[in-house]
Amino acid sequence: MVNWWLPYLFSGVRVLELADDWSSARVRLRLRWFNRNYVGTHFGGSLFAMSDPFWMLLITNSLGREYAVWDKAAEIDFVSPGKGDVFAEFKLTEDRLEEIRRLTEDGGKALVWFENEVLAADGTVVAKVRKQLYVRRKPASR
Repeated sequence: MVNWWLPYLFSGVRVLELADDWSSARVRLRLRWFNRNYVGTHFGGSLFAMSDPFWMLLITNSLGREYAVWDKAAEIDFVSPGKGDVFAEFKLTEDRLEEIRRLTEDGGKALVWFENEVLAADGTVVAKVRKQLYVRRKPASR
């Protein structure tokens, strides 16, 4: 369904894999005439957009409805020009989920950073992306 989300449908971003248990995702961005910049490489915004929602989606669906999860901050470091198809992988471990549960068990918030790389088909790092998520356990309903 994410592939039919309008920002992705017309941007060249495609979700190649999304684990049934929400533990991982793999995404591709094809270089097209409509998403290249003045010098013929990927727009920086497109490189960021391909990474933007996935940590929040994985965390939200892995933790369940008892948790509020929001994007808090983001950083992207452009390492080399993206001249062809590029890929990003997101892998959420049970250790990270346990860390978040522990940090939020008293009802407080956790500000947790996640990182991934955007890679060219040959493995060259094109960009490094960091996302900070705000996570809090929701109060029990009465």
